[in-house]
Amino acid sequence: MNKTIFVCAKCDAQASKWSGRCAECGEWGSLKEQAAGTDQSLGKRLDKLTSASRRNTGVAAAAVVDFSTAKNSFFAKPKIKTGLAYFDKVLAGGIAPGSLILLGGDPGVGKSTLALQLACLFRDKIMYASAEESASQVSWRFARLSGERASNLLFINEDNLETIIATITQQQPQLAIIDSLQTVFSAAVKTSAGSPNQIKAVTAKLAEAAKAYNIALLLIGHVTKEGDLDGPKTLEHLVDAVLYLEGDKYKQYRLLRSTKNRFGPTDEVAILEMLKSGLSEVANPSKIFLAETKNHPGSVICPVAEGSQVFLVEVQALVAKTSFGYPKRSASGFDQKRLELLTTILTKRAGVNLANFDVYINIAGGLTLREPALDLAVSGSIISAYQEKIFPPGTAVFGELWARAREPCFQ
Repeated sequence: MNKTIFVCAKCDAQASKWSGRCAECGEWGSLKEQAAGTDQSLGKRLDKLTSASRRNTGVAAAAVVDFSTAKNSFFAKPKIKTGLAYFDKVLAGGIAPGSLILLGGDPGVGKSTLALQLACLFRDKIMYASAEESASQVSWRFARLSGERASNLLFINEDNLETIIATITQQQPQLAIIDSLQTVFSAAVKTSAGSPNQIKAVTAKLAEAAKAYNIALLLIGHVTKEGDLDGPKTLEHLVDAVLYLEGDKYKQYRLLRSTKNRFGPTDEVAILEMLKSGLSEVANPSKIFLAETKNHPGSVICPVAEGSQVFLVEVQALVAKTSFGYPKRSASGFDQKRLELLTTILTKRAGVNLANFDVYINIAGGLTLREPALDLAVSGSIISAYQEKIFPPGTAVFGELWARAREPCFQ
């Protein structure tokens, strides 16, 4: 006996009864009625598949590669140099042929700008597929970044995956850029673009094409309001490298970091500055971040390690009497929950009573940092602002802070 279920066209969530709004993704009017088989019919289908697989003994075995006897040419494919030194550095030497690279970041942070800069400097044939902007719009941006036309750049304005793959197969570029992943759809999946099933299907088919034709792909991905890549978590497992472009779009500094790289380490970070001509690497981050530093209460200098680089940043704190019954804790560039923990430790272990004071923390330059050594610098800046005392010039504060009974809170 068949029963009826309701499936969301946006996220494929299932419900036993119809409602106007999907309980999983919040989309209105997306639940569609479908017929589902009973457990008995499902079991029969599984039995048929199992018996068919047992009878299928004529399948040819896969070709086996013996690395010990393989020719040197099998391993002699060097990484592709893009022309952007900082991009190659983050990817540990360049783009591996046939790899999938996922670039994520907040709206307006500069993902498409970085992709167009790659297109400007890339020496070999490159294809740019945009589902969000027309040819004229991309042309204007391209002229602003490079000032000239690139003869090796091929552009298509297309959101159909099968058409994009057919064009890549025909043109055989060394690198193809897809902007963006959430706006491309496959006709084989009966859901709207951006749904989890669409994203997984699109990424899997692009990965298959990249490996088959040895073409590297750069996929630009959207992020959620929490800062994670939009789509299922399995998306990050399907690609070879995941890059994040971090920073405040209203400030000029960015961090390009790698969180996954199958062909190299993930400990490299590039510090960039957004200029009129695009993103440019900052040669001496300490000089820029400390350019406007003034010795005042609440200001502390902290050395920060990002990848193989160590640079100095200014931690700024403001402590003020609260006007409400509950004191406020606010942080820019620093983890909010970590700040709440540090203020509790200072109150409990260091005797700094912050119960009736608002605490504000800012990392100068608009960077978002996760360095554990910032703990002591943040705590020192809070104490400095609370006591209205200034740290001696030339002082740098760094270290991790925790709370343990009968032990010092600073280490």
